[in-house]
Formats: sequence, structure tokens, C-alpha cells
Amino acid sequence: MLHTCFPERLKSLRQEKNIKQSDLAEHLKVTKSAVSGWEVGRNQPSFDILIELSIYFGVSVDYLIGRRNY
Repeated sequence: MLHTCFPERLKSLRQEKNIKQSDLAEHLKVTKSAVSGWEVGRNQPSFDILIELSIYFGVSVDYLIGRRNY
């Protein structure tokens, strides 16, 4: 289970880049509802998607899942 700060961190990173959920979904080849679900904590991305998110936003997976604050 991902740490509870993952949804907030993902949403914050996406908003900082002015990216719509639908645009992020298209980049990751997932549905907009998948991205929405991650941001509200309803569901979780796969490990492969976590890696893609970390690369896309230029942060570590540890940061995304709340193990580090940088």
C-alpha cells in the first residue's frame, strides 16, 4: 500500500506543471479516471507507472510515496 501522501503529491506535482488529468493520462497511456483515482486515493498505480511518474515529474519514487521529502 502506498503512503497516504501519494495522492496529494501527485496532484500537487501535476498542478505545478499546469497539466490536466487527461493530459497526464494520455502521456501514461491510462484513463483519466485512473489518474483521478490515484489523486483521491481510490486506487494505486502499478510499479511501472510509479517509475514513469517519477521520471515525468523529475522526482524520486521515494518522494512520490512519501518516504522522502525531496
